[in-house]
Amino acid sequence: MREAEAARRNRQEFLAALSHGKLSRRELLRLGVMTGAGTVAATHGLSPFVSSAYANVPTGLPRSPLFGARPFTQPMPRADVLPRAPVSSLNPAPLAQANTTPQLLDTALPGVRAGDTGPIEGRPPGPMWAHQEFERFAPKVAVEVTQEPVKANGSYNPCVPSSLNSGINSSAVIMPRFHPSMPVQQPNSVWTFNGTVPPKLMLGRYGEPILFRHHNRLPFDVTQNNGFGRHTLSTHEHNGHHGAENDGFTGAYFYPGQFYDYHYPIVLAGWRSINAYATDARAGTPNDAGGIDKIPGDWRETMSTHWFHDHMFSFTMQNVYKGNAGMFNLYSAVDRGNEAINDGVNLRLPSGTAKPWGNLDYDVNLVVSDKAFDSSGQLTMDIFDFDGFVGDVMTVNYAYKPYFEVERRKYRFRILCGSIARFMKLALSDGSPMIMIANDGNLLPAPVRLTELDEQSTGERVDVVIDFSRYRVGDKVHLVNLAEHDDGRRVDKDLSLRDALAGKSDDPCVGPFLEFRVVRDPPQPDRSVVPAQLIPNPDHAAIPVARTRVFEFGRGAAPTTYDSTSSYHEGGPWGMKVNGGPMLSADFGRISAAPKAGTREIWVFKNGGGGWDHPIHIHFEEGQILQRDGSASNVPPWERGRKDVYRLRPGGTCTISIQFRDFSGMFMEHCHNTVHEDNAMLMRWEMNSNGTSALQAMPTPIPSPQGVTFRPPTDILPSAY
Repeated sequence: MREAEAARRNRQEFLAALSHGKLSRRELLRLGVMTGAGTVAATHGLSPFVSSAYANVPTGLPRSPLFGARPFTQPMPRADVLPRAPVSSLNPAPLAQANTTPQLLDTALPGVRAGDTGPIEGRPPGPMWAHQEFERFAPKVAVEVTQEPVKANGSYNPCVPSSLNSGINSSAVIMPRFHPSMPVQQPNSVWTFNGTVPPKLMLGRYGEPILFRHHNRLPFDVTQNNGFGRHTLSTHEHNGHHGAENDGFTGAYFYPGQFYDYHYPIVLAGWRSINAYATDARAGTPNDAGGIDKIPGDWRETMSTHWFHDHMFSFTMQNVYKGNAGMFNLYSAVDRGNEAINDGVNLRLPSGTAKPWGNLDYDVNLVVSDKAFDSSGQLTMDIFDFDGFVGDVMTVNYAYKPYFEVERRKYRFRILCGSIARFMKLALSDGSPMIMIANDGNLLPAPVRLTELDEQSTGERVDVVIDFSRYRVGDKVHLVNLAEHDDGRRVDKDLSLRDALAGKSDDPCVGPFLEFRVVRDPPQPDRSVVPAQLIPNPDHAAIPVARTRVFEFGRGAAPTTYDSTSSYHEGGPWGMKVNGGPMLSADFGRISAAPKAGTREIWVFKNGGGGWDHPIHIHFEEGQILQRDGSASNVPPWERGRKDVYRLRPGGTCTISIQFRDFSGMFMEHCHNTVHEDNAMLMRWEMNSNGTSALQAMPTPIPSPQGVTFRPPTDILPSAY
């Protein structure tokens, strides 16, 4: 272990140089620090993988110190709810096009000389990147956030009383540490929304557009990152139905000192053509009087549990791991967030009754993620591990193995796998069932009763209902992870519940990681229900299939473009094939697919090998899984709703139906193992707003502190159009 720690220290210089952009992978290969396969060379003093170092499984780093912290000795903090303010509170006022008002730039920014100026907003300028339908869906609510180095939280707002937050006093200052026994995190070890923990939660409702203003207050000096993380940002609202200018495109990033205005219209998909006159009560939003305001669109496209995170090109994994992630609950006529309203439309899922919508009393967000710490207790990671870095410390809402107090009644848990490479598989320690009601952001057609959930990959959300009325006051039950990793490429194996509880795994993140403590009977009767039917799928059968595209994900990618900004020009190790073409490294200047607006397509995802797994995410539009490995019967019940992340399974294929409508621009498809995404399993796809098949490629944005310029696409694949 001492040798492994010495190896880690010895290569900090290389880690820092890579994270600061001073060294490329190609240069590291030439120096002999890396192998052509994309792993660290087993050179003594540079790699903790040398056989004598006893490196930890599965991080490849020395075991994280816990400083005496014991499991289940601290309460789990509920998410910190972001304030909702009038749009008039924003200064300057939001504009349809980017605000290019100049400001003096800090010379610590890359490429900036004394006297240089740049725009205050980092959004690409001009009408092509203007907010689509900005007047039709004018913002009604402002949510203003910063990204900054971590600090103490003196304004924690869980939106529930202390009795429903395991006794945590929300007026007390919350220090940035993973357990009271662990060290406080240094400012540049962790970068979070508003610079504080716990993770943030945004609340929205359909028909009430949000203007999300994101200020970048990270260090101007790119080297001030404590070894990993990039100070440029692009915020992806996963999987919002809005224009590409608000999607967090990987190449539309902005710099410290700038802000970016994201316009989230929060509309039902199909609003242009389905229920256009807003006559269906199921297509609606909860109003403040407890009723429904009808809106256009297809109610079967209603979404419920989203999240938002960084999408900076080649640095997504580092920034998300460092703290750039929050959750977003969407409320609708059918998913009201008030379990007492019984009007024939509201599903009455566990939530609470005090407010007409958005009650969080019994509706709990869980961000589950694995972390690792260096010898001083600061957050650390191995940015050389291109298979996928997995940590050895399990956290929930950034707390190490906490407990959560519950009443004897039903709870809804919105569970995000917020890791960068780790998958998980969840069960309750007593083997009792959970009722799965949603996969990704979407309620299923019907609930599924399970004693073990399926493997849940990075970026996937699973909503479950747990009924604690079957327990007695004083009982304890644990949420258990059964999925074992020995590296970041895939789950090595799924353990039985008995073996996971018995500690029969070398993976420290297998086993119990969240303790539920049953502390009392509910003060009011449980009025929530889990109905037999939730939200049916949209019927794609009547929509003709415009074309079929095949995407293969694998290793050995080659560069074909060499743009200094948009290309991952060093080659692989990960990449994508499109329609039988070569395995290509990522380039956000390349157009790989261009579906026509108003059409439906079949997309086939193929895993190019059995030694790894890939969770594939398509931005903007959701799909329905038609087949797994060529058969509809291979699609399990919990995958028969709408999805936005598709786990391929080792050597597997997944066929989906997807339709394109309402908004346009450049979007992405990528592996949501963010390590694979960054190195370099990502592609750009476009949709024209006019529905034509003519070649109308958008120019590529190229950000700089002085302003965004545009270049023609570096490449357009022959099969794109």
